[in-house]
Amino acid sequence: MTHIYDILDTIKDELLSNPSVNTVTYGDIADVDLDKTTMFPLSHILIDNVTYGERIVSVNIKLLCADIIDYNTKKADFELFYGNDNLHDVLNTQFQVINSLIMKLMRGSLFEENYQVTTQPVAEPFKERFSNELAGWSTNIVIDLPNGISIC
Repeated sequence: MTHIYDILDTIKDELLSNPSVNTVTYGDIADVDLDKTTMFPLSHILIDNVTYGERIVSVNIKLLCADIIDYNTKKADFELFYGNDNLHDVLNTQFQVINSLIMKLMRGSLFEENYQVTTQPVAEPFKERFSNELAGWSTNIVIDLPNGISIC
């Protein structure tokens, strides 16, 4: 039985195939060296819990997609809406990463491989200051997959 390996590898591979992802990490976010700027844009996977059905396993995955906010040293006084940073760019590209993964799980290639999202995920933007200032999106995705264990 390799359910956890399979789901982690599938999501990792799918995320890494996206040009807006440089690194995929797993586990406790506190264990990730967020000072290492070369790893961004970063997608981080955490398995929250698993629910058992009769013939399916529902894996609740928390996904964070983030990049570093860069500040321009020249103040742009002509464009006040977007400010003096790339926050909008980061939010746009990292939204695209989550959106692409969710759509492939809901009705694309991953759905056809029996990784299915049957609930509607909600993505929330975030902006956090670690040693770098990061922004991106966080979502919980419940992925249903066949429970292949034999009770015989």
